[in-house]
Amino acid sequence: MSPPVDPTVGTREGGWTPRLVLSLASLVLLLEVLSVSYQMVSTALPEIAGHYQTTQGAWMLTSFLLVGAVAAPLLGKLADMYGKRLMLLFCVVVSIVGSFVSAIAPSYGVMIAGRAMAGLMVPTLFLSYSLIRDVFPKKSVALAVSIATSGMGLIAVPAPFLTGWLLDNWGFRSIFWFFVICLVVIGALIILTTEESNLRTPARLDFVGALFLGAGVAGVLVAVSFGPTWGWKSGSTLAFLIGGLVLLAAWIVSARMLREPLIDLDVLGRRPILLTTLGAGLVYGCSAIFTILLPMMVMTPEILGLGYGFGVDAEGFALFNAPIGLMVVIGGLIVGMLVGRNVRPRPLMVIGLVLMAIAFALVANVHDSKPSLILFAGIFGLGMGMGYAAIPNLLIEAVPPQLQASTASVVALSQSIFPAILPVIVFTVMNNSHIAPIPPEMTGGYTFYLESGFQVAFMIGAVVAVVGAVVALLLPRRIEQVQVPGDADNAADTVFVGGH
Repeated sequence: MSPPVDPTVGTREGGWTPRLVLSLASLVLLLEVLSVSYQMVSTALPEIAGHYQTTQGAWMLTSFLLVGAVAAPLLGKLADMYGKRLMLLFCVVVSIVGSFVSAIAPSYGVMIAGRAMAGLMVPTLFLSYSLIRDVFPKKSVALAVSIATSGMGLIAVPAPFLTGWLLDNWGFRSIFWFFVICLVVIGALIILTTEESNLRTPARLDFVGALFLGAGVAGVLVAVSFGPTWGWKSGSTLAFLIGGLVLLAAWIVSARMLREPLIDLDVLGRRPILLTTLGAGLVYGCSAIFTILLPMMVMTPEILGLGYGFGVDAEGFALFNAPIGLMVVIGGLIVGMLVGRNVRPRPLMVIGLVLMAIAFALVANVHDSKPSLILFAGIFGLGMGMGYAAIPNLLIEAVPPQLQASTASVVALSQSIFPAILPVIVFTVMNNSHIAPIPPEMTGGYTFYLESGFQVAFMIGAVVAVVGAVVALLLPRRIEQVQVPGDADNAADTVFVGGH
């Protein structure tokens, strides 16, 4: 049976127009900048650390992720209240200012502050597809959100070359000037081509809940990020971890007590929402594991005789990375076209996770052949693209429009936490008993792993992907849109702005 058409998806009839194409292109470009941001800064990190004479380079990456994850729930609520386009542009403006601050930073502390501000690029992912749901024509929504979320893979191919060109010619500050210029242009395109959602949900802001949830997530992420450096039993790690968990517990208690909490736990606890949130985290967690392990494997010098590695440089790695980026886009297009033809996103998410599990298992067992690894990377990219694109389509199917952004923000939180935690678990296992016994004078201070270490690591990824597929299978075959408690009151309070 075909799924019922949701009359709240899209605000008008019709098909693609030049303005609509430019609108989608501007949103895709914004998410491309988000995608490349982490990679470019990671590449520039040694030069940044050397310039500022610091050993705290990890904060460049952690601060970006931390602020993005912590801000997501509050921005989601504000988007439902005041407009998704408004909050999207707010994130773009703050990210421009943050990138500018980093570009001119006289000290490392100022550099970190700018990078933290730029972390508001992270919520643009869910704000983009939430906005598409409201303002694009009904028939275009499934394909548009799929292109927006999976189009991020396009940048994976030229990114290493672009990063190297900028660093070699103008130094690390050019990376941040690149972000400033791109975001200014993209922000202007969004203003000119993309309408604001006409949907508003009046509510009171739960500042106490935002404080508890934000601080709790921050504590857990700091503990996980720096636990390997500080030591898992150190006072600092335990203080952040325990403090974060206590604050998260306090948030749950406060959310149960308030009439209008930041996140409605009754809605979040509904089977479609809860499983979509968990499945989304596992999809992004698998992606993090694979994309961290693969370059480490192929860039290891072949001369070490570890049973893997080809000794390629960053540009040489593009040969292995390109299939991932290309197939991510193809996977997203497949999902968008099939969902647009009334195929439900649930089985597509299952297929995507199964493909990721297969790729993990293949790489774990066959990793001494370049053509094989390139093929396996393509299989993984196809699964990743299908998983990425299925997530927003599942949310559109399950969540009423007045809660779209705030619910999607919780999914975004899951998409930040799982990629932060799962690689740490993988490397904890690898560092425990799989470090190659090579003299330091041969490694230059770098850590290399036994072949068994990578086999175990990729098999962990396969298991995580299988768990994700099971979670997706547990989603209802027919997802009925969540009816919020007191739905009649909510419907009465929902405000439509404009003439739609």
